[in-house]
Amino acid sequence: MKNIYKAFKSSPRYSIKWSNYFDIYENLLEQFKNKKIKVLEIGVGDGGSLFMWKSILKKNSKIYGIDLNPAALKLKKYGFNITIGDQSKKNFWKRFFKKNKNFDLIIDDGGHTNLQQVTTLMESIDYVNDGGMIIVEDTHTSFMRNKGFRNPSRYSLINFSSNIIENIHRRNPNLNKDLSIFSKKVFSIEYFDSLVVFKINKKKCKKTKNLENNKKLRNLFPDYRYKKNINFKDNSDNLIQNYIEKNFSKRSIFYKILEKILIKDYINKIK
Repeated sequence: MKNIYKAFKSSPRYSIKWSNYFDIYENLLEQFKNKKIKVLEIGVGDGGSLFMWKSILKKNSKIYGIDLNPAALKLKKYGFNITIGDQSKKNFWKRFFKKNKNFDLIIDDGGHTNLQQVTTLMESIDYVNDGGMIIVEDTHTSFMRNKGFRNPSRYSLINFSSNIIENIHRRNPNLNKDLSIFSKKVFSIEYFDSLVVFKINKKKCKKTKNLENNKKLRNLFPDYRYKKNINFKDNSDNLIQNYIEKNFSKRSIFYKILEKILIKDYINKIK
């Protein structure tokens, strides 16, 4: 994979990207090395990033762009497929994918509002090829109060993605829940500073069947996870914690209350 930062700086048109993105993209896009792929970027502006993708991807890869500004149509003369439309509208996406079909890579660098990011993710998930990914840029907006974002919010992309994490875990039989489109298509999610990656691979998203063991050995190791009254030299300096752990199982309601108190203290330390 060619150096993405070099391609960014040498692009003939204007574009902006946060400095940490380039190393991340170098690693993420390595899997597409020597492959002709189909790429969609939302929020192309003057087209600088489209030239960057064109420079680093294999020749004859197809590059599409979406923008609100009709002026972006001028980029068609450089071989880019440009569509003008609003990423927050379901009907726009229905028409777009009906015409343009599936993609290997979708990059959302659009308006960064909660509705724009969530709608784009929801409406495009069915149109990413196996082994592809959806990359959402500038996800720090999920924590911004200023500039009209009014976050943090339960409706932000970051909070919305926590629901997808739960959907991924539905593949484990212990949860006994129906599989959603995310359970069946999103193999994993990666979080970076200001960037979230949804990796799509339907073939790998199989429901977990059972808990494996090597069957050759009998388990002679006692399970102490839920045992009470275990004496350790390094007891907590929290007397309540010591008392509860000595007298109650880790499955008890008293232990769950203790958990909330102690973990809340850790949460306060990272705020």
